[in-house]
Amino acid sequence: MQRKWSTLESLLAWLKTFAPAQIGTDNRERLRACAGMLAGLLLTGLATRAMLGSIDKLAAIPMLLAPIGASAVLLFGVPASPLAQPWSVVGGNMLSALVGMLCVHLFGPSMATAALATALAVAAMFLLRCLHPPGGAVALTAVLGGPVILGLGYQFVLIPTGINSILLALFALAYNNATGRRYPHAAQPDHSSKHGTGDVRPIDRLGFQSRDLDEVLQKYNQVLDISRDDLESLFLQTEMHAYRRRFGEITCADIMSKDLVTVEYGTTLEEAWTLLRKHRIKALPVIDKARRVIGIVTLVDFMKNANLDVYEKFDEKLRQVLRRTRLMHSTKPEVVGQIMSHPVRTARHDMHIVELVPLLSDQGLHHVPIINEERRLTGMLTQSDLVAALYRGKLADTETEVQAQTKQ
Repeated sequence: MQRKWSTLESLLAWLKTFAPAQIGTDNRERLRACAGMLAGLLLTGLATRAMLGSIDKLAAIPMLLAPIGASAVLLFGVPASPLAQPWSVVGGNMLSALVGMLCVHLFGPSMATAALATALAVAAMFLLRCLHPPGGAVALTAVLGGPVILGLGYQFVLIPTGINSILLALFALAYNNATGRRYPHAAQPDHSSKHGTGDVRPIDRLGFQSRDLDEVLQKYNQVLDISRDDLESLFLQTEMHAYRRRFGEITCADIMSKDLVTVEYGTTLEEAWTLLRKHRIKALPVIDKARRVIGIVTLVDFMKNANLDVYEKFDEKLRQVLRRTRLMHSTKPEVVGQIMSHPVRTARHDMHIVELVPLLSDQGLHHVPIINEERRLTGMLTQSDLVAALYRGKLADTETEVQAQTKQ
């Protein structure tokens, strides 16, 4: 009896492996996708009828090809999929229609021909990088579609396959972008994690790197229904989420400097330079009357405008830049607003410090102004502040582990 129960449990466990994983989308996204399919298919059918309805010999053909329904699922349900991009949809469907018609004209309509056409269509889509699952159904339709489809001959590639595919892709282009989904979801042109000098970015020197993903994908050797860029982004976001859990909820407001030294657009260069030297700081946020950040002026900005990359007469060049011009017109900058860097990257006061790592490590920023919900300046955060916070977070994590081991 016990053996029978064990066998039954094993069978049930095996059957559970067939159950699909839960789709991680909310009701709003599902409604968005379904509404897009409804409108896309309806408009595609009506537009096709308007274009072909006046041609008598085409009156008997379907205005919407059945596989186009499957294309709509991809275009609106998973628009980020590599299988749902415009070239995949249009190229995959039309190429499959061509392969199907070629096979049926060579071998005649039969089950064997249908299977051969589908296999060759997939091979052709792989070759031309336009793999689109509904294309297999298009090839089958070309072979087994009956007298109406066969009567079209090679016109079937364009009518209605090409027209349906192009119209549906155009509507998906407009609808997805209008509803906040980037489409086409093209791959980023550069996956390199290196600086211009060939060195690896600081954030990639430890942990997950792009080349690791490339090597794993090469070994995996299967088609994934997700772009490489999206997959890398998900891994990086997962890594970032793990860091947040490890270091706790430390926000910019917790570690930023609130003792601010600021300047305005019209502050003279001499006054700004004096503030930098007096407070021993390297950057001054430039704000307007409402304390909103409009730029930032750093030591580098002064040096660039003084042409200090040439070291001779260093002091004299700097004095010339700082010295006020008494004339009505001047050929050199006089106020901070003329040399400041803008626009300037800012961060919200409630942002987690882990999210600042890419800004301060990879983008070459040394100072980040911190703003509140009203976009008013509330603090300043530097690379040193971030390093100190991460170090303290690591120490706290280590102390917790030691205390746990001591209790055991």
